[in-house]
Amino acid sequence: MYSTSSTVRRRPVSFTEREESPNSNLPIKQIPGNYGLPFIGPIKDRLDYFYNQGRDEFFKTRIQKYGSTVFRANMPPGPFMASNPNVVVLVDAVSFPVLFGVSKVEKRDLLTGTYMPSTALTGGYRVCAYLDPSEPNHTKLKRLIFLLLSSRHSKYIPEFHKSFSVLFDNLETEIKNKGEANFNNLNDKTSFDYLLKAYFDKDPAETKIESKGSNYVTKWLFFQLCPLITLGLPKLVSFVEDILLHTFPLPPFLVKSDYMKLYDVFYTSAAALLDEAEKMGLNRKEACHNLLFVTCFNAYGGMKILFPALMKWVGLAGEELHKQLADEIRAAVKAEGVKKGEMIFGFQPFATKDPKIFDKAEEYIACRFVGEGEKLLKYVFWSNGRETENPTEGNKQCPGKDFVVLVARLLLVELFLRYDSFTVEASTILFGPSVTVKSLTSVGSPSQ
Repeated sequence: MYSTSSTVRRRPVSFTEREESPNSNLPIKQIPGNYGLPFIGPIKDRLDYFYNQGRDEFFKTRIQKYGSTVFRANMPPGPFMASNPNVVVLVDAVSFPVLFGVSKVEKRDLLTGTYMPSTALTGGYRVCAYLDPSEPNHTKLKRLIFLLLSSRHSKYIPEFHKSFSVLFDNLETEIKNKGEANFNNLNDKTSFDYLLKAYFDKDPAETKIESKGSNYVTKWLFFQLCPLITLGLPKLVSFVEDILLHTFPLPPFLVKSDYMKLYDVFYTSAAALLDEAEKMGLNRKEACHNLLFVTCFNAYGGMKILFPALMKWVGLAGEELHKQLADEIRAAVKAEGVKKGEMIFGFQPFATKDPKIFDKAEEYIACRFVGEGEKLLKYVFWSNGRETENPTEGNKQCPGKDFVVLVARLLLVELFLRYDSFTVEASTILFGPSVTVKSLTSVGSPSQ
């Protein structure tokens, strides 16, 4: 699952590394900002981040206040979940890649920022996403993930076509009967079912989780990520929400039963892959918890956010873009047949909207990275690395980077092979958009 933020701790920097830096002759400036009083400062910043200012305004006001895109602040959740909420924030396209230098920064226990969810949510294990590349199991587990992705690559496209053809059939039926259709609900179930079929050749309907898999996973994700979200409740009850979600961790036992149902399905469905894991020297149970995490947190969690966002922006872009995509996709298908210890915090939405790099940075421009725009791809940071670089066993870039790009393209292919255009209404829910499809214009047909 791609994240909107990335965090690291600073490793010691040697004299040699300083000398090799291309900017070593530039004057060193004091990093602006402060953390405020202990306990009070982190609480104030948390309330600003979630309620008083909101996420984007939180960063914008501090950029303006300090005249810098690098500054000190406290990041949620703070007390009592995070032992140290103090970070150095990076929110521009030039400084942000510092976060990817595994030789200079440490990635131990930092996937979710300044706090780490209980390992009781992952079978008692620190899964690969929370390991630093220097830890022995990181290389083995990432190799296992690469094996999963490579061994099933021939299934990705045909299974996607089967699964999402059904999704669009259901969208059409729902719009016909109700006048609109909630894309998110259909996408959640379809995405989970697709991943289990594509990765493990298992139909969830044939297991004990039946049609409840996506519900189990969504609840499990919430228990891990709730310290980073707000439910958008009225301000009068925001204090209660802050206490419940951001101050103390939700007890893992509340989702243990559902998680173990998922685990049992993965343990039997991934038997052949788990055999390979043991040959690599991995504990079978640990490997299974990692495969579950990669599938449910990274892949499913990513599709749960990415696909509604894709539908939102393409839908709102209008018929001109729809025609362009439809023509391109149909033509292609016709032609081809188908300080040590100090934490650094990068905020990806700002770094990838740096106005010094991107023209009209706040606008959605569909062709931004086409033609000459391809030169800007090195400033696209979404997979814990640059878009122009690739994941390896020795770095922290998402091993499923290319899979994410593939399924995003496949969604557009399925969409525009069936429809000339569509309209949506979009709102915000938790980490991403909630999309309601209002109409679908079939190829050569009037709006439905």
